[in-house]
Amino acid sequence: MNVKLSGRLVRQALAAALLSTAPFLYSCSNQVVDPAPTTGTTGPGSGTVTTPGTGTTTTPGTGTTTTPGTGTSTTPGTGTSTTPGTVFPTATYVSQQANLNFLEAAIARAGLTDEVNKGGLTLFAPSDEAFRAAGYASEAAVSAAPVADLQRILRYHIVGSVIDLPAFPTAVNTSYQTALANARLTVYKASASDISVNSAKITQGNNPTVSSVVHIINRVLMPPTANATDVAKANANLTFLAVAAERAGTSIQTILSGDSQNGVTIFAPTNDAFKAAGFADEAAIRAADPKRLADILSYHVLNYRAFAQTFQNGADVATANGATVRFNVNNGKVTILGKGNGNNVANIVTPDQVASNGVIHVIDRLLLPTNP
Repeated sequence: MNVKLSGRLVRQALAAALLSTAPFLYSCSNQVVDPAPTTGTTGPGSGTVTTPGTGTTTTPGTGTTTTPGTGTSTTPGTGTSTTPGTVFPTATYVSQQANLNFLEAAIARAGLTDEVNKGGLTLFAPSDEAFRAAGYASEAAVSAAPVADLQRILRYHIVGSVIDLPAFPTAVNTSYQTALANARLTVYKASASDISVNSAKITQGNNPTVSSVVHIINRVLMPPTANATDVAKANANLTFLAVAAERAGTSIQTILSGDSQNGVTIFAPTNDAFKAAGFADEAAIRAADPKRLADILSYHVLNYRAFAQTFQNGADVATANGATVRFNVNNGKVTILGKGNGNNVANIVTPDQVASNGVIHVIDRLLLPTNP
């Protein structure tokens, strides 16, 4: 047995012994220090924005499964732990876990030990398998990664308040500002045992550390590097969408490039999807009626961030256009049906492209709000 593993087992045994003698620890009623926002919806929902800070709460929107609202902001308190001094600092907790070795290496390489230990935080901790799936073959690979890259990635996994699992609103896409400037993540709780963080899932939650909490997740969350408009423009298969947005005018451009706290979800039709809908080439789009294009494009937008695994089967969800689209989910495959598409659904072919102001799902059919 190597020295690191032996030391880790000793510390785990000590922590277990201490926890067994402390019935008033984090798992009991006093550990919730971040007020739960009022939920407001019952389906994919309107989206709620949570910004750690002063401790005031505003009422979310009144959307329902069939007509979600536009989302509102809630502001939880900064969070302090009431757990007695029988748990470890966050970085120490990470070092003790057999499935967080890559994260331990990342924190050390990034020089963020003091930052994650300062308290008043929620850390979404990617497992070793999550790091491997993200392309890091070993702990050595993590330790060789650029420091600036790791700092951006790790700060995108930190929220500046203590939020345990019961405090996350149920059936609402809730947006939280992370420790990375201008980068928000989204939590969706379908049930107490099914909680998404962007495209990841919480696999082991409510792990107390000194003045903080750790939720272990099954994917590394990659931070955004551009807004939705720039992400679309960089995709050679979405050039028709970029041209259509320019032709549709400033109202659509503002929706796509805006930076509200709720963010946006954009269903981005491919070039072939535009062609199948009768737009033979970019010239045809430039000659189209701007009002019609604006009407169509706004039908491809939700006024909040929503990741693919949070869409509910059979849900009718209001778009920025005002009309609804219907989601169908079968074995993880998501399709969308527009009011004017008859029985011809659009498939999400590339989900969950994160942008600074939202999330993009590439689809293979133009969604039509009314019959052509």
